[in-house]
Amino acid sequence: MRTTYQAKTLCVAVLLGSAAAVGAQEDVTKKNLNREMTLEREYDPTVQDASKVNTLPVVKEPVVRKIPIDYSDYTIATDPAKQISLLPSGNILTRMDYNKRRGYLKFGIGTRLNMNGDVGYHILSDEKNKLNLWYSHRSTNGNVEYIQLEDEKTKAKINDNLAGINYRHAFRKALFNVGLKYGYSAFNYYGLPMDALSSATYADILERADRDTKQVNQTIAATLGLESKEGSPFGYLVDLGYINFSHKYGLGKPADGPTEHTVDLKFDLNSGFNGNMRVGLGGQVEYFNYSLPTGQRHESGALYEYEFENHAEIMLSPYYKVEGDNWNVKLGVNVMLATGEDSKFMASPNIAADVEVADKTVLYLNAGGKLYSNSMYETSLVNRYVDPTVELAPSRNWLDAVLGIKSGVAPGFWFDVFAGYKITSEDVIFLPSRTFADGHFGNFSQALPGVNTTLLFAGANLKYSYQDLVEVSLKGVYNHWKGSYGDDWEQLKDTDLEHVWGKPEMELTAGVTVRPIKPLAIGLGYYLATGRYTDLGLVEPYKMNNINELNLTGSYTFNDTFGVYARLSNILCQQYEIYYGYPLQSFNAQIGVNINF
Repeated sequence: MRTTYQAKTLCVAVLLGSAAAVGAQEDVTKKNLNREMTLEREYDPTVQDASKVNTLPVVKEPVVRKIPIDYSDYTIATDPAKQISLLPSGNILTRMDYNKRRGYLKFGIGTRLNMNGDVGYHILSDEKNKLNLWYSHRSTNGNVEYIQLEDEKTKAKINDNLAGINYRHAFRKALFNVGLKYGYSAFNYYGLPMDALSSATYADILERADRDTKQVNQTIAATLGLESKEGSPFGYLVDLGYINFSHKYGLGKPADGPTEHTVDLKFDLNSGFNGNMRVGLGGQVEYFNYSLPTGQRHESGALYEYEFENHAEIMLSPYYKVEGDNWNVKLGVNVMLATGEDSKFMASPNIAADVEVADKTVLYLNAGGKLYSNSMYETSLVNRYVDPTVELAPSRNWLDAVLGIKSGVAPGFWFDVFAGYKITSEDVIFLPSRTFADGHFGNFSQALPGVNTTLLFAGANLKYSYQDLVEVSLKGVYNHWKGSYGDDWEQLKDTDLEHVWGKPEMELTAGVTVRPIKPLAIGLGYYLATGRYTDLGLVEPYKMNNINELNLTGSYTFNDTFGVYARLSNILCQQYEIYYGYPLQSFNAQIGVNINF
């Protein structure tokens, strides 16, 4: 499983507008919301906006029991939630209580043909049975301007659709779940093409690159699971899943794309003893099988080949838990194996502890590790523009540790101060392709192979709310990245990279929501990411523009059935890109409605 990785504009700041995001505090122990972000792999499923076709990964916000956690909607917008789950609530962008109704409909449309839509219905919703249908749509078809060229625009197209059905039945001592979803995503490789091997002008390169053809990614996924109810003396969880993920094309329209079949088994068996203790064995077995087109040759002579290998990834996690009056400890280990030509074995800690050191104040420690499969499906959720013909090697996360303190001791005020360290082998670092053949897409991402990274990070997350009138949030994280070449590099092994390409040095997220009257909410959100570089094969690394985005949103709820919202995004008209050559939209606006029925 070897990998071959790979503005001018002055805007007048818009100061008027209305908008707002919901964000009441929720007790995660009661809601069981899976919103913990991992650094490179997952995205905030609550933030959905067609004006952004990609998102910068955010630093993980550790979840600790007993402290109410509030998650802000002020990160960069992303695609619809990718997991099979129960229907989200109907209070998207408005503050309606969906519990009185079985269905919800949200639709927004804006400049550059940005469209957001969500519809869902609870067919069954009682203590024993929940049957839900849902559908989400995100699309855009507007011009964006290359940062590197003057007065050169291109059309960024995206059409994301995700639909699903899921059912849950509560037996007397167990919960049964079954779900099915289908995803369809069409997009063009609109990024600025490069050809380091050619002396052609940019006009010729732009003409030669295929920036119009839409790649299509399709996902068919199913899950079946059974788990014991909380508090059972003997606990168990068994989940069986299947994912069929395919690209329509390879590196260009003349070539068919590969298909990935994934069978996934997750399990956890545990038993309690001595009243407050529990021992268990968790695990996961994934098998990846690939259906590959035969090698195809373009009329220009370019050969389309595919580098994938069927393999399995196995993890076993024995653990011991003990719960005290004001403290909790989990001690365990993760043992992992990836089969194949370059089989990999690793072990990492699986440790968690928290103690209430003062009233409503918790000191916590988490230390874990994971084998990231970097499958076609998972990688597409991170970077849709990745080379679809090459398999990425699994990333071995040897240690992912964080130490922090959380407190909600002051009325209306909550804080989390944390620091952590992460060690990863075969990390995924995306670089733009520096050349392309006739018939290829002009700018696709390649991943730099065999690179090991370490990350030391520290930050703070502060939140304050005054009654139901004002909510303020501020989160800052400093990241110290180091990278070095690994075993794949004979001459450069253990040599440090100049930068860990694409990773931000500092991130700042801030938000203010004001509700002057009960139906009206006005929110201002800000996101800043600095210190990002990429490698273009030049003498000096290329410093990417800071992500510097200010959004204004507002909503008005007429009653528990109907509400409207408006959003002004990137009101400072900043130009930036998540991946080199792929600029995101400048100022854009959207209006929409939210209906519960």
